[in-house]
Amino acid sequence: MAEMRYREALNQALAEELERDPNVFLMGQDISVFGGAFKVTEGLMDRFGEKRIRDTPISENTIVGLGVGSAMTGLRPVIELMTINFSLLALDQIINHAAHVRYMFGGQVSVPLVVRMPQGAGHQLGPTHSHSFEALYLHVPGLLVAVPTTAADAKGLLKTAIRDDNPVIFIEHETLYGQRGEVPDDPDFTVPFGLAAIRREGSDVTLIGISRMAQTAERAAEQLAADHGIEAEVIDPRTLRPLDLDTILESVAKTNRCVIVEEGWPHGGVGANLAALIQEQGFDDLDAPVGRVTGVDAPMPYAKSLEQISFPHEEQVIEATLALFGDRKRASRG
Repeated sequence: MAEMRYREALNQALAEELERDPNVFLMGQDISVFGGAFKVTEGLMDRFGEKRIRDTPISENTIVGLGVGSAMTGLRPVIELMTINFSLLALDQIINHAAHVRYMFGGQVSVPLVVRMPQGAGHQLGPTHSHSFEALYLHVPGLLVAVPTTAADAKGLLKTAIRDDNPVIFIEHETLYGQRGEVPDDPDFTVPFGLAAIRREGSDVTLIGISRMAQTAERAAEQLAADHGIEAEVIDPRTLRPLDLDTILESVAKTNRCVIVEEGWPHGGVGANLAALIQEQGFDDLDAPVGRVTGVDAPMPYAKSLEQISFPHEEQVIEATLALFGDRKRASRG
């Protein structure tokens, strides 16, 4: 095991897959000499050359379109978009083409394309750089959606995504890039899609955290245990398509309560989808309605004070959790 930052784990995954498979190449704005807006591709151009680390014009529709076409002809492109908000300019290529070509061609071609995108609040980048759009891509059949939280998962899931023959939306949270974690040295280390991680075991309530919110849920769980005697189990889905619903339902069957924490908007969000699935398939195990903690239903403000109250923190998770216990809420330990 080696300790490294989240961005370094992504860089290592890209380097290993570029080395392993000559059909893998990278495309994006300023990813070669500059090393990418968040320095994820730093040093790769010197090692692999400009043929495989390709800078592109500022045209997301064109970048993704080139990626779809090259993937259909047997290459394995990995595209970096500077922010998930900019992917809106390429929705036609992502949804109408990348996601659906395999179906429209009766399985005769595949689209082994990875679209890497940072998202999330906390850096005062305003509404056009800071939103969380997991739910947008979760909605689309034909796409796989990964939301790694730890450095190890960033590396392992990215390697799995590059090797997969389906188009993968790979969402990285901007705040996580600098966080450190232990990462396996094995160049064949991968993390399978559709396998959730139990970040903390507990018996009283299940907290499901999406992307960075898995860490927020963990911190809230520690406070719940210390201050209220409530032992929360924390689940990080890691991928939303495919979704490891079995692990979630098994946890809810054990704890009988559930709170879902996401940074995205509340209407039509990931939490709304998960809440519906849990109540449809685990209703008899629930002792209270499924709780949801989301970002504020408004465009992301630029002002730091307003931005900070626009996405969930531990306090909101704790409040939503205590609300599920009603009259049986544990007394504070002071």
